[in-house]
Amino acid sequence: MLVGILAGLLAFGFARVFGEPEVDRAIAFEEMGAAMHEVDEAANGVAAHDHDHEEELVSREVQASFGLLTGVVVYSASMGGLFALVFAYALGRVGRLGPRSLGALLALAAFVSLYLVPSLKYPANPPSVGDPESIQRRTALFFLMIAVSVAAAAIAVNFARRLIARHGAWSGSLAGAVLYVLVCAVAAGLFPAVREVPADFPADLLWQFRLVSLGIQAILWSTLGLVFGWWVERSLVRPGRYALA
Repeated sequence: MLVGILAGLLAFGFARVFGEPEVDRAIAFEEMGAAMHEVDEAANGVAAHDHDHEEELVSREVQASFGLLTGVVVYSASMGGLFALVFAYALGRVGRLGPRSLGALLALAAFVSLYLVPSLKYPANPPSVGDPESIQRRTALFFLMIAVSVAAAAIAVNFARRLIARHGAWSGSLAGAVLYVLVCAVAAGLFPAVREVPADFPADLLWQFRLVSLGIQAILWSTLGLVFGWWVERSLVRPGRYALA
């Protein structure tokens, strides 16, 4: 969990520098669209509506600083705890991998199964984009896609381990990867699409926001895998305690 907190601090720094400006641009686009809509209503002779703007419970400044820091660090610390449990179970059971190699491999698997593959079906959108009524449905579909991805990864790993014993590491690993891709592709094809980005939303802003989201997850998982593996190796590789393969 300590390594997870470190990963969260690095991810927060990246999100603060590169992500928050994109969120501000998305909010400005939404506000401009709302203002233009009111102007159009007035020009067409439509009676002005009383647009109730709910008062923010948390200011934008707090959201972009302490709120963002708290959310990222709590998430990364919890992921660090779960990562440690999986690492402890896998150490010594995945071929002849040492702690650093195993940590990097598990971090890559977590990044792909928990974020990359689900995001190919339901990519990240700026907070101001989309219909508020569809948020709950989209969130449920996203977590369902994560569950399918993780289950497919577990099935693929067990399948690959059986084939490795019979046909070698290359053939078994390749077959497991193909199985994982097929299961996720079928699930993605069956799950409904959620199209909530306005047609006039700037494509470059959407691309930059999704690229930053990818970068945040990449920093988090790469730091968690590399630093945790290094730390465990320093603790275990001592005379008479552990021997690296």
